[in-house]
Amino acid sequence: MNVPIYMDNHATTRVDPRVLEAMLPYFTETFGNAGSTSHSYGHEAKASVDRARESLAAAIGASAREIVFTSGATESNNLAIRGLADRPRRKGNHIVSVATEHKAVLDPLKRLARRGLEVTLLPVEPAGSPRAGWLEPQKVAEAIRDDTLLVSVMLANNEIGVIQPVSEIAAICRERGVPLHCDATQAVAKIPVNVDALGIDLMSFTAHKIYGPKGIGALYVRRQGAGVRLEALIDGGGQEGGLRSGTLNVPGIVGLATALELCIAEMTHETARLAALRERLWDGLKREVPDVVLNGPDWSANASLIRLPGNLDCAFPLVDGEALMMNMKDVALSSGSACTSANPEPSHVLRALGMPDDLVRASLRFGLGRFNTQDEVDFTIQAVSKMVQRLRELSSAKV
Repeated sequence: MNVPIYMDNHATTRVDPRVLEAMLPYFTETFGNAGSTSHSYGHEAKASVDRARESLAAAIGASAREIVFTSGATESNNLAIRGLADRPRRKGNHIVSVATEHKAVLDPLKRLARRGLEVTLLPVEPAGSPRAGWLEPQKVAEAIRDDTLLVSVMLANNEIGVIQPVSEIAAICRERGVPLHCDATQAVAKIPVNVDALGIDLMSFTAHKIYGPKGIGALYVRRQGAGVRLEALIDGGGQEGGLRSGTLNVPGIVGLATALELCIAEMTHETARLAALRERLWDGLKREVPDVVLNGPDWSANASLIRLPGNLDCAFPLVDGEALMMNMKDVALSSGSACTSANPEPSHVLRALGMPDDLVRASLRFGLGRFNTQDEVDFTIQAVSKMVQRLRELSSAKV
């Protein structure tokens, strides 16, 4: 067992060796520019991109022409939100989203708000509820107005793993004639995602959360029916149907498609395995740290799939999560609080649940993934519990 043990798979994942193997020829052999139409190198690169686009589309229930390659989910979110808002003949000036969204959604919304658009951020089920973090679809129905331009709801939360009722929300949006954007960065390849069945109009996802490379992602843009029209954020070349100019990242595109193919092929087994590891981790932490607090939805209290199988976020009262995280050299984790020396604000997600700041700052996020083992879970339980005890003893001594 190698240390430090990596338990931060919501932040990024290790590239699967099978993905790397699929990518390598595109650096040294099939290295052409997919936009070069005058020779075989370009033709081969374009053919590889076309195959990857078809594979990605099939994986999410879309058509190939509905896939736009980007540098990652952040760019995809910006293209979806700002690309719609920048349309010269947009429908209105109002956008509905959720208080627990990722900053890659909230910050573009803030930018638009500074330009005069109105943004409504909906509340979620509070801490203590078995469905903490869950968005009641009726709140979306009540928030939509005649001038609502877009609804943006994350499919699975990156901190507390809650899975939102997107199909119900999509039905409401469709009835009201409002497009639905979904940041599915944490959901794609971890739970079944079919854009047609869910009723999503725009969907962002990326490779590095699913054992693929960094720097490549995609945006699904519905073309069927009335479709969705966006303004490009990047000009210069007209690639991706004019929506995203720039030389295509062929190795990354191949890596994204391969990573998604592998995840889907192994999803049934991996879902059960990660859920069992999460259960073992949570049971161990409860046993060793009796007053540990679960943040987010309680999967044991709801038979339906309401939380990502590899997600666990919990608080350790009377301990600073940042100190806990930094003192455990043998386990790589994220703090539930986005604390840095420049930005001491605690997690906006946990605060949106109504949790007090001291408990928010005492939180850690565990992200279990493909390469984690039962032995690593057991090691993590002991490492965390020992450090919690040590920090509490130091805190008591100071008092």
